[in-house]
Amino acid sequence: MGQAKEVKVYTTSTCPYCKKTKAFLDENNVSYENYDVGTDEAKRNEMMDKSGQMGVPVLDIGGKIIIGFDKDAIKEALGL
Repeated sequence: MGQAKEVKVYTTSTCPYCKKTKAFLDENNVSYENYDVGTDEAKRNEMMDKSGQMGVPVLDIGGKIIIGFDKDAIKEALGL
């Protein structure tokens, strides 16, 4: 049950759904890289290129882009 997929989470410090997303990943022992797109312009541009929009959170799970805190899509992408 090893996690082979790289997980990137694009968030802002004030976003409640970003906090819920990270808490959900933590509860499921999923390691991830967190990028604050409120302060990191390069990562904000990367997120916009991947998702085509500005809303957060955006997750990149092994290349699958999930916009928003969609628990079912996150579970499916992670194989949980």
